[in-house]
Amino acid sequence: MTILNVPALKIAALATLSLSLAACAPNMTMIGGANAGNGGLNPAQRLSVAQPSPASTAMGLTLTSPTFANGTAYPAEQVANGFGCTGPNVSPELKWSGVPVGTVSLVLTKYDPDAPTGSGFWHWAVYNIPATSTGLARGAGNPGGALPAGAQQLNNEGGQPGFVGACPPVGDQAHRYVFTLYALNSTLELPAGTTPAVLGFNLNGKVLAKTSLTAYYGR
Repeated sequence: MTILNVPALKIAALATLSLSLAACAPNMTMIGGANAGNGGLNPAQRLSVAQPSPASTAMGLTLTSPTFANGTAYPAEQVANGFGCTGPNVSPELKWSGVPVGTVSLVLTKYDPDAPTGSGFWHWAVYNIPATSTGLARGAGNPGGALPAGAQQLNNEGGQPGFVGACPPVGDQAHRYVFTLYALNSTLELPAGTTPAVLGFNLNGKVLAKTSLTAYYGR
């Protein structure tokens, strides 16, 4: 009769499991070395969450404003008139060109990725803009503003439909206010109360091209 040595079997099994895990694990030999500032991982081992640059996805689509140029200061007229800010809160005039063939509708958003919320702050979201449109007039995002026929606005994260201007906390470095235009291969059907984040989810698989325009504002 053979007597099984249970502790010995457990040790052997653990040793086999350790070897298997070691074979599957990423190469961590750089920890504490030249790549210690990257959490010990080389670039190939780190998950990249960077979004594609506007130039890589624009496909000729361009977004401009006669009020400000890309990378310049946010216009005073677009500063919010609430939350302690005192601007007139007027949405900017925007123009675009190069809408790709096959576009059925356009989406325009304005987003502050630097807001101290943990998830940024959505200032404006307009969807189902006709593909034939070439821009939005000044004040289009404000109450009574003239949007193209069929275009619809979601609530911004101030809880109101339409546009809300910049109002970063006093003392913060200048925030980025990113206007992004998307060309879609369809229109969108969104239920009442849809948030800009859910709008973004619904863009998946529908974007033919996109481009952005960024302004900076601090106080």
